[in-house]
Amino acid sequence: MNSRRTRLRSALAVILTVLVLVPSAVLFGRVWQENSRQTTQTDLEKKGIEYIAALTPLISALTESQTSAIQGVTAPPDSLNAAVAKVAAADAKLGDDLKTKERWADLTTKIAKLPKASGGPLAVLQAHIEVSDLALALYGAVRRNSQLSRDPASDMNNLQQAVAIDMPKTVTLVSRAGDFANIAQTATAATRGTIAVQFGAELAAAQDAVNALTDDLQAAVDDTTSPTLSGSLVTTLDSFRRGFESMTRGANQGSTPNVATMSTAETALQSALGQLATVTLREMAKLLDDRSDSLAYKRAEAVAMGLLAVLLVLAALILPALGRRRDAQPVGRPVGESTRDIPSAAVAAPGSYGGQYDVAPAYGDIDPTRRERSGALR
Repeated sequence: MNSRRTRLRSALAVILTVLVLVPSAVLFGRVWQENSRQTTQTDLEKKGIEYIAALTPLISALTESQTSAIQGVTAPPDSLNAAVAKVAAADAKLGDDLKTKERWADLTTKIAKLPKASGGPLAVLQAHIEVSDLALALYGAVRRNSQLSRDPASDMNNLQQAVAIDMPKTVTLVSRAGDFANIAQTATAATRGTIAVQFGAELAAAQDAVNALTDDLQAAVDDTTSPTLSGSLVTTLDSFRRGFESMTRGANQGSTPNVATMSTAETALQSALGQLATVTLREMAKLLDDRSDSLAYKRAEAVAMGLLAVLLVLAALILPALGRRRDAQPVGRPVGESTRDIPSAAVAAPGSYGGQYDVAPAYGDIDPTRRERSGALR
């Protein structure tokens, strides 16, 4: 019966162990898988931010090259060569992960052909517009392939929209509007109307991009966990908006644009946008670093909880087995006690003390030599 009960207890212990370990293992696996997915996505988004940081100077350099080219300068500015080298280094490092190598190769080919563009200011401007459109498309590819566009956090999602779409688009459209205004000054009467229409379209698109940028940054500030995001963006955003308002006044829509005012405002606007992009990218990097730290802590916590569960199960199995083994051992004599049996005097066998002491007991008379002693006295 005891043996049967022991086997039943062992079977129940095994069943309970399985019932504890299997759900714990499934839960641990799911937590680990989700943590690994989020960690991989966060690392990829960091690479996207690094690539976008390299692209930001390229957009400004392309606008500078565009403005100088329509004025008859064929040599590319030094800023363009430096920006191309910076993006080339970023693409060599991150291009495989972000799947940008083909796009970047096509863009560099088109950039190299820009000094050969000919056919008048409008044709030169159109060649630069094609290149800048490819650069904006590269922004979009980095944004998608780095999964920045799929970030679940509201503040990060709005910031990536601002830095990867609104800012480069604003820089490009503002530059185009300014260059159309420059071309209109020397254009013939036949083409001046067409140029005015294009100028108005570019300026309106730039206004829409500025409004989208402001809305995205405001939304990021309203819903963020970063204690520094609001203070970092307010000053640079205000400076940027003042620059755009100055350019709008210089545009003098409905009349002749003030090219000098627009040119000055454009320079200030691009500088403010560069600072805004730097601040935004830095805040995005901080948010992703905080997320990486949190994921690393959760992973360590999951490992610790998994090990604790295994140790508790092992303890539940081993300790009862040790207890049963200890109970099954015979109880020994105290240490130092002799194992030799000593017969009791009350039950000693006849002859065990010698023949002279083998006397039948006399009731009331415990001394066998008493009769001899009494005779001698007489």
